[in-house]
Formats: sequence, structure tokens, C-alpha cells
Amino acid sequence: MLNYRLVYFQILILLETKLHHALTIKSFKIQDLPKLLLETGKAWYANEPFKLSAIVAYYSILSLPALLIIIFNVVGNVWGRDIVQGEVLDEISRAIGVEAAETIRGMLLDKGDKPTSIFATTIGLFTLLYGATGVFYQLESAFDSIWKTEPRFSNGLLATIFSRLKSFGFILIIGFLLLVSFVMTSLLSTFSKRIQNLLPDNLIDFVFVIDIVISLSFIYVLFAAMFKVLPNAIIPWKAVKIGAGLTALLFTIGKYLLAIYFSELEPGSTYGAAGSVILIMLWVSYTSLILFFGAHFTKIYSDHYITGSV
Repeated sequence: MLNYRLVYFQILILLETKLHHALTIKSFKIQDLPKLLLETGKAWYANEPFKLSAIVAYYSILSLPALLIIIFNVVGNVWGRDIVQGEVLDEISRAIGVEAAETIRGMLLDKGDKPTSIFATTIGLFTLLYGATGVFYQLESAFDSIWKTEPRFSNGLLATIFSRLKSFGFILIIGFLLLVSFVMTSLLSTFSKRIQNLLPDNLIDFVFVIDIVISLSFIYVLFAAMFKVLPNAIIPWKAVKIGAGLTALLFTIGKYLLAIYFSELEPGSTYGAAGSVILIMLWVSYTSLILFFGAHFTKIYSDHYITGSV
């Protein structure tokens, strides 16, 4: 027989716990930002970000050809493979230089003109998927170290399979975001050409601003998806939105600073033929440092203003 008195007291205890939690949680104020950033910087440095970013940069070189092949084929089936490849490589050339973009283009040259058996094709497909998910697998491990979480499966094989499948799903998310970005940019370009003769020049500048907003929105959603999907932890959406916003802002600023750094100082020039590969690894390493800073900020913001664990 159901003990209603016991249920009643359990509900009271639960409500008291929820009320106590709500009263102890602080609300964010803009004057708290310097303190949060300082605390984030300490946690970021204590987690060996340079070591983690070097690992991600190494795996990015191994993953890059397979990753781009999958994205080009997924998005290219809708938008056109040559168009997608050209747009992505143009963006890469603006970020790290034309030579690096040409190196990546050389990685993607079609070598599949020789007939192969079904077995060889199957092995090649699994190798492609395994290689493409490598960098996100490492990012997941880095995020888990930040959030201090463990894999969802105690069995190592099951944990690896689940992580790889989740990483592949994230590649599809990137493909979808790229497709949306291409569609929005194309519509904006068509719209701007049609109104160019109808509006004064000062209003045409707003089209350029909208283009920047679209780019920032793509970066914001990408980082939000990373912070929410990759870790083996339930991350509050409120913390994800704040952390992704800060990371997108820092990434955008860093992207332009890195472009100036690579074009003016040419750090890859001292490495000769390997210079383009070094540039790619440097770019990924530097941007990973920003990404890990944003992930730490997301956790610290969550601890202070959502979960109340500090």
C-alpha cells in the first residue's frame, strides 16, 4: 500500500532542495566578467592547453583529407562539389595562405581511377571514416578532461565506437551548416546585385555587414554544437550559448590576427617544402587554444551561475 506520508515528505525535501539551489545561484553581472576571465585563464593554463592543441593539430593533418572528402561529397551532392571545394579552399587560402590551400588541394586530387575489389573499397571506406573522425575524437577527449567526465561505456571498444559515431555525426552537422551558409551567402549575393542599382552606396554597405553576421552565426552555431555534442556530459544550454558566443568572438578576432601573422612573418618559410603542412598545424593549434579557452569559460560560467557547484 502506498505510503502517502512518505511521498509527501519526499516531495517537500525535493522542493526545499530546489528552492535552496535557486536561492544560492548568483545572477551574472557584467562586472563579474573580468573575474570570470581570470579564473578561466588559470583553469585553461592548468589543463596544459598547448599540449592538447598540439595533439589536435597532429590529428588534424591525418584527418583533414578524409574530413574534406566527406564534407565535399555530402554538401557537393546538393550544391555542387566543385563549387563547394572552391569556396572552402578560398576560405582556407584567406586564413593561412594560397600555398597551404594548394597543398590541401593536392591532397584531394582524385586517385581513384583504378578498379578495386569490393573488399578493398570497404576497407578504404572504413579507413576514410576512421581518419575523418580522428580530430573530433581528440577534441572529445580534451572536453572530457575539462568537464572531468568519463566515457559513457566502461567497455573500451564500445566507448571508442560510440565516440567515433558521434564524431561522424558531428561531421554531418558541419556539412549541414556549410550548406545553409552557402545558400544564405548565395541568396545575399544575388539580392545585393539586384538592388545595387536601386539603392545608394551607403545602404549597399549593409549587405557586407549582413554577410559578416552570417559568417559569425555559422561559427557561433558550430562552437555551440561542439560544446553541447562532443563532451560526455550534459552541458546546460544557457552555458553553451554564452560560451559559444565568447569563443566565436575570440575566434573571429584571432582569425584576422593570424592571417596578418602568417602573411607578414611567414612562419612556414623556414621549413621549405613542409612549410604548408606546418602552417596548417600552427593554425589549428592556435585556434584550438581559443576553443579550449571557450570550453573552460563555459564550464566556469555553468559552475557559477547555473549548477552552483562553486
